[in-house]
Amino acid sequence: MLKKVLRGTGVAIVTPFKEDESIDHDALERLIEHIITGGAEYIVSLGTTGETPVLSSGEKKDIIHFTAKTIRGRVPMVVGCGGNHTRSVVDELRSLPLEDAVAVLSASPYYNKPSQEGIYRHYVEVAAASPVPVILYNVPGRTGRNMTAATTLRLAEEKNIAGIKEASGDMMQVMDILKSAPEDFLVVSGDDALALPQLACGMDGVISVAANAYPNAFSDMVRLSLQHRFSEAKKLNDILIEAYNLMFAENNPAGVKAFLESMNIIRNILRLPGVPVAQNLREAIHQYVNEWK
Repeated sequence: MLKKVLRGTGVAIVTPFKEDESIDHDALERLIEHIITGGAEYIVSLGTTGETPVLSSGEKKDIIHFTAKTIRGRVPMVVGCGGNHTRSVVDELRSLPLEDAVAVLSASPYYNKPSQEGIYRHYVEVAAASPVPVILYNVPGRTGRNMTAATTLRLAEEKNIAGIKEASGDMMQVMDILKSAPEDFLVVSGDDALALPQLACGMDGVISVAANAYPNAFSDMVRLSLQHRFSEAKKLNDILIEAYNLMFAENNPAGVKAFLESMNIIRNILRLPGVPVAQNLREAIHQYVNEWK
């Protein structure tokens, strides 16, 4: 059951680039090792944090192969595959090397602003084409359209749809989903800063950005929460709150890439239209990282 396999912390990993903006495989390997040794339960490759809109089809396949090879079966791997053209998503699903993936994470269609019926029918087509279970991803701050609790619960009954990464930031919506979702339906947070209260409501874990930089502390916070040891979890979360504020002050993944640069794990390079954070924020991040040590 996917709900058991992916319980805890998943990390939506960034895509490191070299100065010429080619994929930095050495840095990607360092990042994966940093996350696994830090205790995260699984890795999400090619999530939106990985700057997937600016990656070519060939680069995506290369990243999946390299990530699976580096993981070596030590933790599960989820692969991101989504978009706002249903047929293109279906075609991509059929072309990606998903033999090492336990699931696909698919973001709700962006820009088009489809109706709830359009979102439902999009995911039914995606699920039918996917060789592995599909995790829905609701992130209205990026897509421009919220997927309601009613639509999520309707999709939860569909074959091959196994869960949701819920990042609406709406706690009532979260509770509505948790109240009525099937017992085997995975519900994880997509909001690092809201993870603690959402875990208290009954979520199964988090797909995190912050855990790229702090896999140990963040994963421990999630595990403590899942054990209902919330006072201990809060102490860790309190330490991480400033990191959340700095990391998401301008843009994701620009913030987390600045953190990882300060940790000497990757270069601080993004592909346009993404750009590094402003110098004053970069300095504040660097100071935070040094003080953490």
